[in-house]
Amino acid sequence: MTQTIDIYCERIGSGFWAEPVNALTNLSFFIAATMVFLLARKRSVSTLDIDLLIILLLCIGIGSSLFHTFATPLAAAADVLPIMLFQITFLLSYSVRVMKLGIMKSMLLLLLFFFLIVLFGQFPQVWLNGSLAYFPALIVLLLFGISHVISQRPERWVLLGAALIFGLSLAFRSVDMSLCDRFGMGTHFIWHLLNGLCLYLCLRGLIISLHSLNVATIEVESKPNQK
Repeated sequence: MTQTIDIYCERIGSGFWAEPVNALTNLSFFIAATMVFLLARKRSVSTLDIDLLIILLLCIGIGSSLFHTFATPLAAAADVLPIMLFQITFLLSYSVRVMKLGIMKSMLLLLLFFFLIVLFGQFPQVWLNGSLAYFPALIVLLLFGISHVISQRPERWVLLGAALIFGLSLAFRSVDMSLCDRFGMGTHFIWHLLNGLCLYLCLRGLIISLHSLNVATIEVESKPNQK
């Protein structure tokens, strides 16, 4: 469990500080979590799923920081587990509370997500530097983004913008090792920076939509009964 994992261009040894830029750019996740927390409080959207997503966003930053410093199998688990839990929680929260699909349809969507994970898992891990593992999340985010636009929800382009940024970040993640000879620092750190922005936009879209739904409900309930 103490074997050093060396899969990124920047890593120059087995020491704690062998990936300084990759480690430091995890600050983007902590900044994103702080901004989401402030937005949720400002819009009075404080529910269990939102609080859990903020905590998971913090855990993504912590787990990634551990992986890019200790680089052990245990640190790798701490890196990927919060990401998977975040994806599941966001998928269910958005589909149930914003899209109003209900529990059963949302669970079917989750099963489709798991199927895509298994499907893309059949391809060699070396393809695109392992980035194929994130394609299911990109597909679901694109679907949510299209729904967000068609439904004309507040800030209607925010999720498609997040999907575009996520796709761009995947491109930088994919070329990290192939550009290593020409760019010794690699490009994985850009993946961190763009993902912090992507996750902020995802949660912004969710929170703004929930706030809008709450306001609409209050307005309906406050109207006097019409005879």
